Amino acid sequence: MRGNVFDIQRYSIHDGDGIRTVIFLKGCPLRCRWCSNPESQSSKPQLFYSQSRCIRCLSCVSASTNGEITASDQGPVIHWQKCGSEEAIKLAGVCPADALMIKGQKITVEEVMQVIRRDRMFYERSGGGVTLSGGEPLLQPEFAKHLLQACREEGIPTAVETTGYVPWENIARILPCTDLFLYDFKSPDSEIHRSWTGVDNKRILQNLKQLQTAGANIHVRTPVIPGMNDKPETLRKMAVILDQLGITARSLLPFHQYGSGKYRSCGIPYSMEDVQQLSEERMMELNQVFLAQKV
Repeated sequence: MRGNVFDIQRYSIHDGDGIRTVIFLKGCPLRCRWCSNPESQSSKPQLFYSQSRCIRCLSCVSASTNGEITASDQGPVIHWQKCGSEEAIKLAGVCPADALMIKGQKITVEEVMQVIRRDRMFYERSGGGVTLSGGEPLLQPEFAKHLLQACREEGIPTAVETTGYVPWENIARILPCTDLFLYDFKSPDSEIHRSWTGVDNKRILQNLKQLQTAGANIHVRTPVIPGMNDKPETLRKMAVILDQLGITARSLLPFHQYGSGKYRSCGIPYSMEDVQQLSEERMMELNQVFLAQKV
């Protein structure tokens, strides 16, 4: 059993309890404007360029057969519209500095488990474990299921971070081997959700309801995006929906631009460059609204 993985991050403390290893699976049905992992969106392997690593040897230019990469006084220029083919992706192999990389490779469950096992003592001491993220990990439900089962068999706690925008059957497959669902809930308004992410929220809310009915352990996380859901009235509507579902574990995640450089590395336009991060005071105000419980 192989899955399409684009990164494995060890010693994470933000994606579940304790110290965790996060496995990032490639492919996502959403196109959130603020996405911090644009390299996760496509399900296909893709070229990724790290300018800071480039030593300007121009080996990649010499290896380009169809003008994918050309030379300039500042170094290589990547023509992204020509870089989708298998031949173009192979250009990463000629870079001696790893400035050109391939994001996304097929690896087995056992290969991932070999990485996970290195940190077993950290999981045991901190109450941590393994988190599947993405992208949307449940676009690869069979690989996710086998990986989560392997963790469970070795006594390693599991979590899945999901957009919820997958068929319910994909979620049902991994229910028995998932200790925690980190569930995204971005907007109570279906059309606003569509305009910012490319899809509406109907399936997301339906799956959230079914997941709660199934008795799953759910923590809802909402990224606060200026212009989309950063008004108290919007978050109050979302809190009411969660109250009605009986979901009390919830948190707000502040908007940031940490992943903006990755857009350049993938040749993808970034539309949030002029959006400012909310102040701590503003986030505290919004938290009071979102976390308030109706008795």
